[in-house]
Amino acid sequence: MSDYLLEMHDITKDFNGVKAIDGIHLQVRRGECVGLCGENGAGKSTLMKVLSAVYPYGTWSGQILWEGKELKARNIRETEEAGIVIIHQELMMVPHLTVAENIFLGSEPRNKAGFIDYDLMNAQAEKLMARLKMSDINVALPVYNYSGGKQQLVEIAKALNKNAKLLILDEPTSALTTSETRTLLDLIKEFKANGMACVYISHKLDEVAEIADTVTVIRDGTHIGTQPMAELDTNKIITMMVGREMKNLFPREAHTIGEVVFEAKNISCWDVTNRERKVVDNVSFELRKGEILGVAGLVGAGRTELACKLFGCWNGDHEGKIFLEGKEISVRAPRDAVRLGICMVPEDRKRHGIVPLMGVGYNITMSVLKRYTSGGFIQSEAELAEIQNQIIRMKVKTAEPLLPIASLSGGNQQKAVVAKMLLPEPKVLILDEPTRGIDVGAKYEIYKLIFELAKQGVAVLMISSEMPEVLGISDRVLVMGEGKLRGNFVNEGLTQEKVLAAAIGQPITEAA
Repeated sequence: MSDYLLEMHDITKDFNGVKAIDGIHLQVRRGECVGLCGENGAGKSTLMKVLSAVYPYGTWSGQILWEGKELKARNIRETEEAGIVIIHQELMMVPHLTVAENIFLGSEPRNKAGFIDYDLMNAQAEKLMARLKMSDINVALPVYNYSGGKQQLVEIAKALNKNAKLLILDEPTSALTTSETRTLLDLIKEFKANGMACVYISHKLDEVAEIADTVTVIRDGTHIGTQPMAELDTNKIITMMVGREMKNLFPREAHTIGEVVFEAKNISCWDVTNRERKVVDNVSFELRKGEILGVAGLVGAGRTELACKLFGCWNGDHEGKIFLEGKEISVRAPRDAVRLGICMVPEDRKRHGIVPLMGVGYNITMSVLKRYTSGGFIQSEAELAEIQNQIIRMKVKTAEPLLPIASLSGGNQQKAVVAKMLLPEPKVLILDEPTRGIDVGAKYEIYKLIFELAKQGVAVLMISSEMPEVLGISDRVLVMGEGKLRGNFVNEGLTQEKVLAAAIGQPITEAA
């Protein structure tokens, strides 16, 4: 009997002659967690889609051994029946079905008459959620009632229901709160202790360091190395991932902060579904030319709602005034904001940032399509030239410019969304979680771009849940909590403890 539950040997997969992965090896023992690391576009998700038969046998070359026998799966159902379950970075929920229906989708328990036994299904779903320490979830409610973090844990429940022997988690904590992340990591440790194997894909290397027994790194579709985590640290993993040592993840550059260019006064927003609840409560602030203003706060603080109001895309009731270059402006819709010089990179790129089946390049130029239109016709050559320029500028990895953007990695999709919002040459750029779900190398490039924009005089409002990121690149930090502005700090000697204290409503003694 093999020592390994899973062995992948010399796996190669290409798309239209372009190799996405080339000769990759991966081995996983029972009860082991393997951290799979690499930059966006390195081939991690492609490798896992080969393993889970999203790309069926025959569409790739190499060999997969499962429990010592060759696996030639033709679809996901076959790999799940074998005990291989993947939880994708993008959630696979059916929003209007209940939590229980999502967990049991395709394997619903039935009574003697052949009908779905909802009582039994709900009872079993409750047991699964209790195991995940999520007893507060009502399994009979539609899953859209719950946050992305809780939906991620519902995905874990689905995997448990399928009796997974190998659980593949692709960026599982990108939408989780700190407490939800803690719950998930503790669960993985419990799974390991019970003999379940895991492949853990994450750009959060502190998480990889905590739970992985072994780390495999791939770069540009090739296998760079596999080592025990005990022989590594996060800096060594980064060096393997990007091919160079990165001593400073936040490339601060000197830039001049000028006069006030943007001002929000007494901004309030009400919950879309509950007119009695304020999600943004009387927030006012100024933003200066060339300034990088970070916005920190815990989940539910109202940061994204504030950004949506400023960009004209908040669907609920709202009030307050916005001033640009000293003049009051009316922003009723995103097109108004873009026309005035206010652009925004949204938090959820899948829902609000891209048109999935449209080409990468057309996603980039759609914000300035009028530039390439004459007499009712699009000037294709000029548009394609701009597309090529932006792909090179943002280092977007794509086999060709008009490939559907949905086929790109999350990080490369994000680069394209940023490029789209830079083309209108904004005076104010709002970035809502700009580095969520992207690798350390891509983060570094986005940070460099933010400083480049600041040096050009663009005012940047950056919302981030990653405290080191906020403190690493901001000139000043706004702290929000429960919809209110609880702190406004110059970023000189500012600590995570001080920001967190403000976020949870402890007395603020230093303000600017």
